[in-house]
Amino acid sequence: MEHLNGLKLGIAAVVGALTGFWGWFGWLILGWLACMMLDYLSGTMAAASKGQWASSTAREGIWHKAGMIIVVMVSGAADLLISTVLTNITVIHIPFQYSGMICPIVLCWYIITELGSIVENAASLGAPVPSWLLKVLKVGESALDSAGDLIVGEEKDNEQQ
Repeated sequence: MEHLNGLKLGIAAVVGALTGFWGWFGWLILGWLACMMLDYLSGTMAAASKGQWASSTAREGIWHKAGMIIVVMVSGAADLLISTVLTNITVIHIPFQYSGMICPIVLCWYIITELGSIVENAASLGAPVPSWLLKVLKVGESALDSAGDLIVGEEKDNEQQ
């Protein structure tokens, strides 16, 4: 029982440290990492259940996940660069405190796409999936795409779509 209490204490310490260091952003990263792992696992299970598992396809999935990690790192670096420029170049003024918005939007976009993939894998395994769930995820992905477009000044005309 003491071993279990020690494990609980260790988990609580890690969770507390992460919350203290990164706050909500750390939880966003952990959520994304958990979604990536669950997507890989559920995709592997779905392929294996149909007798279609192949090591080459599994490697492609790992490379895909590695590419996602690189994109998140680049978005974090972009946020850091923008924050540094805004803090240290006094001729640039914005009417709010910039604490980063590119990386959180990228992370949320990836989480939603991973959740969609996990649901598709679950359906492939035979789980019933509410039809509205995929629609909700698609709406979320679209909202994040629109937020990203607004960052770079590319507003979409809803009537043209």
